[in-house]
Amino acid sequence: MNQHSPLARRGSLLERAAELYGFGLAPPPPVAQAEPAPFRQAEPAPVRQAEPAPVYEPAPAPVAEAPKPAPKRAALPVPVGPVHPIDRRRLKQGALIEPEAPVGALAEEFRIVKRQLLLNARAMTGVAEEKKRTILLCSAQPGEGKTFCALNLALSISGEPDTEVLLVDGDFPNPQVMKTLGLEADTGLVDAIADPRLDPESLVLRTDLPGLSILPGGRQVANVTELLASERAKDVFARLAERPNRIILFDSPPALMASPATVLAGYAGQLVMVVGADRTSEADLREAIELLSACERVSLLLNGAGFAAGGRRFGAYYGYGQ
Repeated sequence: MNQHSPLARRGSLLERAAELYGFGLAPPPPVAQAEPAPFRQAEPAPVRQAEPAPVYEPAPAPVAEAPKPAPKRAALPVPVGPVHPIDRRRLKQGALIEPEAPVGALAEEFRIVKRQLLLNARAMTGVAEEKKRTILLCSAQPGEGKTFCALNLALSISGEPDTEVLLVDGDFPNPQVMKTLGLEADTGLVDAIADPRLDPESLVLRTDLPGLSILPGGRQVANVTELLASERAKDVFARLAERPNRIILFDSPPALMASPATVLAGYAGQLVMVVGADRTSEADLREAIELLSACERVSLLLNGAGFAAGGRRFGAYYGYGQ
């Protein structure tokens, strides 16, 4: 990842984070061994005279009705508007995934992370469709790599066929997504919520990666938490989720530093808590998850973990380095 530390374990970053902080690792119950049943000699069954089977007239075969064609879902229009190129130089400087670069360790790690999140979304039951496709990335404290992970996850998902990803720059006090990608915009999510005349879809920036769009956070206001909790915000998020193949990623403020994350958690079907290796305390992590309890499905993503010498090195299998 973007940092290195002596914490080196096998398994994906999700698995190692869960192991490190003891989430979801309850030992399975012991399997009881059944005792073999005593052997008993079966008694021979009495022989009965078979009766002749009755003769029936064959019933006429039912005429199968032609299957009715499934109703077609109206295709949403292709987004229009200018295409905003992502600054590849900034991606490289930030040690982020480079879309046109050979497959490497970072890209492979986030392939594993995104695959688990996408599978979780499909497996959800009893959850609204738009909520299934909404993922919140958060951390307990600043500096744990939350935005780094949100950007890499968005870049990775954008490569999925028949899928698009909308990354929302939702760290309102300290937005970094737009700056890191080399993009600029004056209006965004906050403006769409504050002004009912604005269509939030019109504020989405299409990038030169076909599967990736960005929604800026918008202007900074003092009542952003209250705006996010309003009925208008629900309408805005429902509008953004109308595209059926769209995954929405929120990069939120740290949970223990700003309140908007507690509201955003209520809109998300999954919460990804980024924990810094040798940095995030268990007490902070548990307190943050408690504040974000509006989202029940929680995954831990370990950031800044090193790899043991001779251990798994993603990318090396392809001959593309380490």
